[in-house]
Amino acid sequence: MSSTSPIATKHTTSVERHGAVLPDDYAWLKAQNWQQVMRDPSVLDPDIRSYLEAENAYTAELLAPVEDLKQQLLEEMKAKIKQDDSTVPSQDGAYSYYQKFETGGQHPIFCRRPESSDAQEELLLNAESMAEGQSFFRIAGCAHSPDHHYLAYAVDLKGSEYYDVSVKDLETGAILNDRIPDTQGGAVWGNDGKTLYYARLDNNHRPSRVFRHLLGDDVKNDELLYEETDPSFFVSIGKTESRRFVVIKSSDHGLTAEIRTIDANQPNSAPELFAAREAGVDYDVSDHADRFLILTNADDALDYKIMETRLAGRERTHWRDLVEHVPGRLIRTMDVTDKYLIWLERSEGMPRLVVTQMSNGERHEVAFDEEVYDLGLIPGFEYDTTNLRFAYSSLTTPQQIFDYDMDQRTRALRKEQEIPSGHNASMYVSRRLYATSHDGVQVPISLFHAKSTPIDGTAPLLLYGYGSYGHSVPASFVANRLSLIDRGFVYAIAHIRGGTDNGYQWYFDGKLGKKPNTFHDFIAAAEHLVDADYTRGGQIVAHGGSAGGMLVGAVANMRPDLFKAILAEVPFVDVLNTMCDAELPLTPPEWTEWGNPILDKEACETIRSYCPYSNVSSQAYPHILVTAGLTDPRVTYWEPAKWVAKLRALKTDKNVLLLRTNMDAGHAGASGRFDRLEEVALVYAFALMVFGA
Repeated sequence: MSSTSPIATKHTTSVERHGAVLPDDYAWLKAQNWQQVMRDPSVLDPDIRSYLEAENAYTAELLAPVEDLKQQLLEEMKAKIKQDDSTVPSQDGAYSYYQKFETGGQHPIFCRRPESSDAQEELLLNAESMAEGQSFFRIAGCAHSPDHHYLAYAVDLKGSEYYDVSVKDLETGAILNDRIPDTQGGAVWGNDGKTLYYARLDNNHRPSRVFRHLLGDDVKNDELLYEETDPSFFVSIGKTESRRFVVIKSSDHGLTAEIRTIDANQPNSAPELFAAREAGVDYDVSDHADRFLILTNADDALDYKIMETRLAGRERTHWRDLVEHVPGRLIRTMDVTDKYLIWLERSEGMPRLVVTQMSNGERHEVAFDEEVYDLGLIPGFEYDTTNLRFAYSSLTTPQQIFDYDMDQRTRALRKEQEIPSGHNASMYVSRRLYATSHDGVQVPISLFHAKSTPIDGTAPLLLYGYGSYGHSVPASFVANRLSLIDRGFVYAIAHIRGGTDNGYQWYFDGKLGKKPNTFHDFIAAAEHLVDADYTRGGQIVAHGGSAGGMLVGAVANMRPDLFKAILAEVPFVDVLNTMCDAELPLTPPEWTEWGNPILDKEACETIRSYCPYSNVSSQAYPHILVTAGLTDPRVTYWEPAKWVAKLRALKTDKNVLLLRTNMDAGHAGASGRFDRLEEVALVYAFALMVFGA
């Protein structure tokens, strides 16, 4: 390479963990005032800023030869987006609510239309104009009051996920003085249309307190309703489908929850405990008529079941089974209407949609034809309805929005994702394969490629994975992927342990002391794809973000020979140091995921055995592109920065190693829909560059 890569200064510090002395040459990259940096990036230490900016300049210089390719990819991706798009309107009484984008617009415009046929569209909130002049703008939690008079919405201007809630009077257009800072990202209305409930973040970015606000009152005087004192639990707030109860949920990252409810028709009432927390017992609640419905793993229902209890019988001793537990059939989520109970389940790695009639318990499944596909429920506003809205897509089929009449068992297509540049699903192939992991377990792989791509071992292949927190990677349609597939790539998703693709046991077998299974599964998937002639060793691009970035960082240490390149987006790579830092936002809640290395020697040794940063060694590595966000509260910017610094110091190859930090964004990257595409185009341009594009 003609350019000189940035070299981070070494300032070695050491800590002792269970008798082992662990040096860290790059701990200085963590800003001591990181909490302030989240709110105001300008206060970042100049030496740290200088290093990050040097890496950004180096990245820009080395990617300059593929700048035209990146722009070509960007235009391709933009051409696959219907620019003047809108969501399917969702009816709520006298109005239908929806979002739309204008041609060239980066941000949504929130609208409604009265139900009368000749009514004019009402513009509620124009996020496009609100974002003007902002380097980052994201809107969340946009919710109208039950009487349709007000709109509460939350805005983040830094990418740090500190959301300020504001309220708009929809009759006058005025923004009220009721500005609520530092919320989790939204608010829930009481049924009086004047009371708001919200969760506020503490100084360590943890949602720990729930408040009640009455419109017109000083926010400083808002009543504290609940405070979670255990730093390993986060609070969230919602509402049951019937709108009868406000729900305050406190939960960890594992399988323990505790819920309190407020009668939404009596907004000044105190929260009432539903059932006290029990270690390992998770639950969510809805209501129907004179009973509560409970989605839970209680009674060793590993893959969840649905229980019921009378409104006055909340304690666990009163719960009774309504939908039985079936091992291997994971009930992911449920929805309730006045006549039906609906749930999404996952069995044998595929989603299924089941509808049950409340009056007689009769069940039926909504069937689909493709071998590999994805489903998602789209909650509506109305409770008294026989209509169910869901989204369907597959690796080859763009998203379709259906309204399903649960009485008639018929579906109506309401919207199909439009690909303006054109898309012919018959030109592509999707398959489900299985790889044998190190311990004999069969690991599912979803595969997607053009029919014209030769399957003779010569094709480049991108292998994506995640494998943490029980998250399942959906086999859904993503138009951006076509830019690689149409250039001869095979695209594969490894459904590795640590997710819930095959039920909760699949998750348990990829966490805590069994975490190494996640990495072995990914390597097994790569090897199987080589053996099946979809590619060959050294022709694979490993792609992952966040905890998926930890995955690809770990396998880069373990089997660098398998991979041509590593794409690590906001990667969680400094696992050991982060899990030993109890002040960081996500550390205490995530001890249930990774283990607590502060107190547990075995957990410390396990994490240390796979932590990407801890295991960088003097060996050859694939080409590597790393991205980060300066105000990221989930994977702090210094994790990828430290990892890249250590890789530069130790790796023995001459392959490209790049770090790009978005100095104006956080974990999710740029906020505008086209700005985000620029980041995708950069990552894909790098992947194509290492193959000689």
